[in-house]
Amino acid sequence: MTNEVFAIEVNSLTKIYDKVPVVNSLSFNVKKGEIFGFLGPNGAGKTTTIKSILGLIRTNSGGIKINGIDISTDGKKIKKNIGYLPERVAFYQNLTAVQNLNFYAEMKNVPRGECINLIMEMGLKESAHKKVGKFSHGMRQRLGMARAMLGNPSILILDEPTGGLDPRGVKLIREKIRELNKKGATVFVSSHILSEIQAIADQVGIINRGRLVAKNNVSTLSNELKIKPKLILELKEVSEKTIKELKKIEGVEKVEIRGNKIEIICNAETRAKVIVAIEKAGGNIINMQTTEPTLEEVFMKYTEE
Repeated sequence: MTNEVFAIEVNSLTKIYDKVPVVNSLSFNVKKGEIFGFLGPNGAGKTTTIKSILGLIRTNSGGIKINGIDISTDGKKIKKNIGYLPERVAFYQNLTAVQNLNFYAEMKNVPRGECINLIMEMGLKESAHKKVGKFSHGMRQRLGMARAMLGNPSILILDEPTGGLDPRGVKLIREKIRELNKKGATVFVSSHILSEIQAIADQVGIINRGRLVAKNNVSTLSNELKIKPKLILELKEVSEKTIKELKKIEGVEKVEIRGNKIEIICNAETRAKVIVAIEKAGGNIINMQTTEPTLEEVFMKYTEE
C-alpha cells in the first residue's frame, strides 16, 4: 500500500516574528482535486502560512511539500504548477490589462493567446486595452484571478479572492473556482466571507493564534460541536403568548423573533412540541423550514476566546 501524495502538505510549520510565533507547529494536508477553505480571525497566521507554502518567506522550522516534492529542494519547478492570487493584488499601473498579462505569460512561458481569453472570461473584455491604473479595485481583483489562471495550473492558492467585489463579481469568482476544480485543479482558498467558503469547499481548516484548531467538512465539525439545526417558523402574527409558551418547552435552547418569523434552536424530538404549543397559543403557521448549522457558527465556536 503506497502513501497518498497530497497536493499540499504542511508539517510542523513554525514562523516567528519578533520572538512571537505567528504560525506555531502547524500541520495539515490538502488532497488533490479538492477545494480547501482556510479560515481564521485577523492575525491568526493565514497569510503567513500561504506565503510559506509559496516559498515567499523563510520559515523557522517545519516542512512543506507540493505534490510530494519538498519546496526547499525544487521550489522553482513546483511554482510552475501553482496559480496565486494575493490578498493585495498589484500590477504595473502604466500598462494595460493585456500588457500586464502578456508580461506574466512570458515569465511562465505561457502562450500570449491565453491572456485575452482569460481577460474575457473574467468579464474585462471592454477594459482589455485600458491602463490598470484606471481600474477599480474590483476590476483589479478580476484581473488578478485571470493572472492566477495563466498556464492552467494544477493548484490555485487564492487569498481573499472575492474581496472588494460586487455580487456579480463574487458569483463569477465562485463559478470559476468550481469550473477549475471540476477540470481537476486543487483550490486552496482563504476568505472572510464564510458563506462563500461553505458554498464551495469540500473541507475547511480553521487556524487560531497560529495553530490548527479544526479540519473537516462543515457537517462533521457541527456534529462534533453539537451545534443543532435551526427551526424557522413563519406566522401570520407573533404574539407575546406564543413566545411565553415556547420558552416553557423543555429542550428549546433559544428563541429569536425576526418580524413575523420565529427562529428556534432545539432537539429534533422537540419540534413537534413547538408546533403544538404555537397552535395552542392561537398562532397560525404559514411556513416552516429547518436550516443546518452554518460555517459561521462553527467558526465562532472554534475561535472564541
